Amino acid sequence: MRRSPWATLVVLALAQFMVVLDVTIVNVALPDMQADLGFSSDDLQWVISAYTLAFGGFLLLGGRLGDVLGRRRVFAGGLAIFTAASLVGGLATSQWFLVGARSVQGFGGALMSAAALSILTVTYAAGRERNIAMGIWGGLAGLGGTLGVVAGGVLVDVAGWEWVFFVNVPIGVVLLLLTPSTVADSRVTSDGPRSFDVAGAALGTGAVLAVIYGVIRAEPLGWGSAEVIGSLVAGILLLALFLLTESRSAAPLVPLRLFRSRTLSRSTLVLALNGGAFLAMFFLTAIFLQQGKGLSALETGLEFLPMGIAAIVGAMVATQVLPRIGTRPTQVVSAVVSLLGLLLLSRASADGSYVTELLPGLVLYGAGIMGVGVPAQITALSEVAHEDAGAASGVINTGYQVGGALGLAVISTLATSATTSALTGGASVQAALTDGFQRGLLLTAVLGGAILVLAALSRQLVPSPDEIAELAAA
Repeated sequence: MRRSPWATLVVLALAQFMVVLDVTIVNVALPDMQADLGFSSDDLQWVISAYTLAFGGFLLLGGRLGDVLGRRRVFAGGLAIFTAASLVGGLATSQWFLVGARSVQGFGGALMSAAALSILTVTYAAGRERNIAMGIWGGLAGLGGTLGVVAGGVLVDVAGWEWVFFVNVPIGVVLLLLTPSTVADSRVTSDGPRSFDVAGAALGTGAVLAVIYGVIRAEPLGWGSAEVIGSLVAGILLLALFLLTESRSAAPLVPLRLFRSRTLSRSTLVLALNGGAFLAMFFLTAIFLQQGKGLSALETGLEFLPMGIAAIVGAMVATQVLPRIGTRPTQVVSAVVSLLGLLLLSRASADGSYVTELLPGLVLYGAGIMGVGVPAQITALSEVAHEDAGAASGVINTGYQVGGALGLAVISTLATSATTSALTGGASVQAALTDGFQRGLLLTAVLGGAILVLAALSRQLVPSPDEIAELAAA
């Protein structure tokens, strides 16, 4: 059966649009979820972290399953899981019911996203055709993140927080119906190992979960408590088992030889820090705008919109200047712009003006974040052998997701501690929330400073426009 490659692109790009949309659309609904389901300030971050951890933890497994079982089958399976978990999330009546649904949603998103990218790669020949497809894929993903904050605000204010999940259901069902007729199946046909390394995915994800749980529980219990120490030790042991498993696996999710490349390791760290800074900034600002400044969900979404537009513009500018000045200057300038944005945001107050206190910081941060990420992706793959390119791409995407979850856990926990301390000292709720927000943004700026240092030490490359189009989308 002959299938139009552009019909394939529409289905795959809309699926990725839905996955990215889900990251931002949920943020503006957090205060309503907290009020309705009784989340504590510490536990609320699990609504975000459960999704990003499962997504990052199983992204590599999703790619491997697609290679062995068939990419269309894995894509459709991931899409079905994501859609069903969205329905369950909207029906959740307790906080951990919702967190569980978000974990399953992240797992489905990982399978779907990894398989979709592989399908795009084999559907379009290298060169202009693939670059156009990847550009549309990446552009729709970026648009999903931008529209999510506004769509989330509308849905929460008009219908309730449940609809930020229910909205995925009809889209997912339609895409599932279209997949058999629009997406061709493919798989790797080599005689190499056909194992899945499920143990590696479970151990890696479990290690990060244990560490994050320990960090979060340290705020109410103290770092010396048995629960916190036990969780952190468990995380370290699981990480050791993960490394041992990967070193002995015939088909590891993460070939450890990749980390002999200092460039790959350093670039992955930059992307992890970038993910942590972004999720922490987004989470804290969404809470501050609604609980500290008293805005509605829709008003919050609209105030985030300039940041999303700035990010799209920043990505366009970065792709234009990279072939002229190279990766290091682009990354350094973008890191400075992002850091300045975070420092400006950290000075915002509950009764201050949006135009003077929040808008400049949001625009600067949005403009700089893509100029950090795109060069990091390009340099990360610069020393990787062709046969390891897929695994390396999975590693850096996983690094971004896991770094985001870890950064969010540490920064939001310390911000909550500042809020609690201020309340204990007799501050008003509004003043305490402002204290927590400002501390959180300053800590996020510390991540931004680390990104700047790493950017200054990064390898200088001058990529071609074709390399930028393909690698930035991946």
